Amino acid sequence: MRDNETIIRELYAVAEGNQLDMETFVSAFSDHGSMTDIPAGATLRGTAIGDYIGALTTAFPDIHRELFRLYVAGDVVVVELAIRGTHRGALSLPSGALAPTGRTIDVPCCDVFHLENGKIASFHCYNAASVMRQQLGLGG
Repeated sequence: MRDNETIIRELYAVAEGNQLDMETFVSAFSDHGSMTDIPAGATLRGTAIGDYIGALTTAFPDIHRELFRLYVAGDVVVVELAIRGTHRGALSLPSGALAPTGRTIDVPCCDVFHLENGKIASFHCYNAASVMRQQLGLGG
């Protein structure tokens, strides 16, 4: 069985804009696994996880997650990273869709994964949503 760090590194690799593989991304989660975007307050399961990641890739086709550090403690993996990309597609926001701005984002983020038997049981994404809004010209 692959170790937990490898599982998470492979997860990020299949979520890159240039090699997005939603089926592989979603299959990394257990049957009861979830993803929570902490700033948005949204918890997703199953194919909704893929839809969420896919929507980001539509808005930022060159999306890249720069991994700075990974910390592994048993079945918990914590990742310090930045989400980077160029806003070239519609971005769904609570206030409605934001048309492409052509602006780049470099959003600090910390992701926390809990794994069980080689599958992701939970993924909590603590992204700096206010930074992204400012970088897109929307203010804080």
